[in-house]
Amino acid sequence: MLGTLMAVGLARYQFPGKNLYRGVAYLPLIIPDIAIAVATLVFLATFAIPLSLWTIVAAHVVFCIAYIALVVSSRLTNLDPHLEEAALDLGATPIQAFLQVLLPQLMPGIVAGCLLAFVLSLDDFLIASFTSGSGYNTLPMEIFSRIRSGVKPDINALSVLLIFLSAIVAFIAESIRSLGERK
Repeated sequence: MLGTLMAVGLARYQFPGKNLYRGVAYLPLIIPDIAIAVATLVFLATFAIPLSLWTIVAAHVVFCIAYIALVVSSRLTNLDPHLEEAALDLGATPIQAFLQVLLPQLMPGIVAGCLLAFVLSLDDFLIASFTSGSGYNTLPMEIFSRIRSGVKPDINALSVLLIFLSAIVAFIAESIRSLGERK
């Protein structure tokens, strides 16, 4: 939701410091994960925020929001802006025009951004390990801790399940995309 709102705000509105904000907002795309992890940890330590599950979630949101905004904004550039203006001319409120005209057209980009964010977040080890408190493990952290003593059958089975689930998600996403093109 935040990435979509960020993309729409950057594409449709003018405000002071917009270019600076865009540059800062897209930094997670080009900065290495280790630098983001260290910066996040320093930020949390500066404000004495205890590490927990919520710090992992917040760090992943900050990390993934730029990817979602980039995908949604690329979809937004291909849309006809006159459709939203027509809805406003026909009596829709700005919120109704957004929800009933713009949002359905953005949905393929939103879904693609969510899938990309999910995969990036699932795969991220560094940011999760730097921002997790004791007793909180993400899947990559758990796999890493278990393979230190050698790869066991449960890790192999988990890997096969992840590959299988990824293939199913990719198949569903491609089916939705092809249905959208036919319409």
